[in-house]
Amino acid sequence: MSEISAGNRSGAGADGGGGHDGGGEADYDVAVIGYGPTGVTAANLLGAAGLRVVVLERDAEIYARARAISTDEEVMRIWQRIGLADRLKQDMLADRPLDFVDARGRAFLSAHPTPRGHGHPPQMFLYQPALEQVLRDGVARHPDVEVWLRHECLRLRQDADGVELTVVGTADDSVRRLRARYVIAADGGSSLTRAQLNVGYEGRTYEDRWVVIDTKMLKPWPDHDRLRFRCDPARPAVDCPTPLGHHRWEFPILPGDDERHLTTDGAIHAMVSRYGIGPDQIEILRATVYSHHVRFAARFRVGRVFLAGDAAHAMPPWIGQGMAAGVRDVANLCWKLDAVLRGELPESVLDSYEAERKPHVKEVTRRAVFVGRVITDRRLAVTRVRDAVLPLLNRVPGVAGRLQDSNWIPVAHYADGFRDRPRTKSSGITFGRRASGAGTSGAGTARTGTAHTGTFRTRPSRTTAPGHQIPQPWVTAPDGTRVRLDDVLGGRWLLLHGALPAPQPEWERAGVPSLTVLPAGSSPAEGAVVDSDGVLRAWLTRHRATTLALRPDAYVYAAAPAGTPLPPPPAGLTLTPRTNTASTPPAATPSSALPTSPAPSSSPAAQGTP
Repeated sequence: MSEISAGNRSGAGADGGGGHDGGGEADYDVAVIGYGPTGVTAANLLGAAGLRVVVLERDAEIYARARAISTDEEVMRIWQRIGLADRLKQDMLADRPLDFVDARGRAFLSAHPTPRGHGHPPQMFLYQPALEQVLRDGVARHPDVEVWLRHECLRLRQDADGVELTVVGTADDSVRRLRARYVIAADGGSSLTRAQLNVGYEGRTYEDRWVVIDTKMLKPWPDHDRLRFRCDPARPAVDCPTPLGHHRWEFPILPGDDERHLTTDGAIHAMVSRYGIGPDQIEILRATVYSHHVRFAARFRVGRVFLAGDAAHAMPPWIGQGMAAGVRDVANLCWKLDAVLRGELPESVLDSYEAERKPHVKEVTRRAVFVGRVITDRRLAVTRVRDAVLPLLNRVPGVAGRLQDSNWIPVAHYADGFRDRPRTKSSGITFGRRASGAGTSGAGTARTGTAHTGTFRTRPSRTTAPGHQIPQPWVTAPDGTRVRLDDVLGGRWLLLHGALPAPQPEWERAGVPSLTVLPAGSSPAEGAVVDSDGVLRAWLTRHRATTLALRPDAYVYAAAPAGTPLPPPPAGLTLTPRTNTASTPPAATPSSALPTSPAPSSSPAAQGTP
């Protein structure tokens, strides 16, 4: 029996749906191949936009092995856009400390996540199967999204109008054909789609293999809720809290180890016993061996097909950004696909997907590789220097803050909208050699790009806002309620005014609405938000901007200081009427309307969910 569900029909085993009998064709706006975190986020984003979407997934169930163990506030902001952030956070652990400890268990570096202004906790630990279930439940809200489980795309054929996909149902060997205007391939590191497109996957696979162990915590132990990178040259380890009563351990397979033996319960209990954890304290759920990869697809776009997530890039897990990078990919891509499909922007805007995402993900990967070296280095001379020097640096004013605040993930900075190659701006600590186009200014500063040098130079006469994502504080909406900013922005093009709105005729002719930011203490007003905590107006002042033109993902496309008109909108921008307006939050299913996850364990590790 074919397993197909459409919209909020809940039966994953329902036959047919949407006119897919026999070998006939059906038309969709977007086909999504792969239903992991990247694919399911894309399905939610596209479904919320009202597009007709089909999702193809070869497996019948959610992958049971927990891979990702954490995410960050920017990714939660993306999931907020689809109305699921608050529900997801019910199953997460927020604001847990992080320690790098030496062979004796002494911390030589401790870090504390510092908020970057996205409106959510800066770091949250998660249990991936539970997270994916909530995201899949969210897809069921959208009647125009069909999910075909146990279906695999065997062939893609592109033409001037779209893509024909030949799909086989693995349960009954049925063959179907469907057409989509565009395809998002989120089918993992071994992507069959990428292979069909003959796109190279360049990089390396590390020789070290790691056994990853998911456990259920039966009895808590001291500091069980701290993430520890155990930097022991004899055998490094990752000791990580995860929610819903789980705990993650990771150990390398060393030369001379029997890989199969290390996945047995006896070997696992022997390894964790070094840290005082007895067999009565954990139940071993599963143990899997993984290799670490650093790879990038040679191209992220081939005609009407886009690679996303692990199909486009792979990185080591050390800063918890593998899954997050895929979510950022589709957040960047889906609003552009929506705009092109609605005729609001020309198709050429889709070229900016790779131009914006690839430099950023390469810089994130470089950081992950560096942190991995700090954790896993087994050379005694190097680890002795590390263990001695880092605590000393941790006492140096200025340096200590950068080491401790855990802002190791570079912030994406798209310098010139769609017109130029983006650069990345780092926030917080900088590791090793600076990548081409990467800066090291703090979160409150920015630099203006010059294409011929690939660097950023601040020009006093110009605003520095373009290319940055604006912060998301709590604001007072026109109806007097206190909400997060993005719930008012509505995920669309918008002019944001920090003073009395100045006429912007070119943007107004394109149909772009306006929103005014009123100072704290102002009365709520239609077409305005009150900056209750003073965050937005301070940000505008810091970037010497009075008016912003925001993209649907809240990145600044253009900005102007007082008395200066905005640069023109992107060529061809013409907005079509939408249900949501700038003063109306987008429709979202409240947390109470989604199925709840299984009750957390009664152990203290499960009680810290925000």
